[in-house]
Amino acid sequence: MATDEPVTSRSLFSEMFISSVYKHTQGRMVRQVTCLTIWVAVALASWRFFEVVIKDVPFQRWCEQFSLPIWVADLFRYGLPLVLLAAGVWFGFRLVNWPRFADFLIAVEAELNKVSWPSRSELVKASLVVIFTMLFLASLLFCYDLIWQAIFTWLKIS
Repeated sequence: MATDEPVTSRSLFSEMFISSVYKHTQGRMVRQVTCLTIWVAVALASWRFFEVVIKDVPFQRWCEQFSLPIWVADLFRYGLPLVLLAAGVWFGFRLVNWPRFADFLIAVEAELNKVSWPSRSELVKASLVVIFTMLFLASLLFCYDLIWQAIFTWLKIS
């Protein structure tokens, strides 16, 4: 495509300061799911950071000690997790647009498009085969266990 950028060897760090989307028409589904997964992980990490680290820190006492306004305590208490969240969201967005990683995700989606997925009836038939095989093997092992238990009891081993 004429609008796609050529693949360059920029580092991930230098890629963090660019706002363009790399090959925006290719691999959209895999890139969106990957980005959403990163965002969920970052949101959970930010929330956990607030709950475990930040929540019990005595910011108000520090504000009183250094004669700072009390709103500074809330700024630190809620601002640090929000800054972590914003940085993580930006990192996730930029990571899926980093040319090396984006090309990998584009290739993943191309391979997924080549997969021949089973129809509903094939899926039901295959699932039934697996379920009945597992039930048969479980009952067979149960019978073997009963036989060995009877043999050991008759021999007075257990």
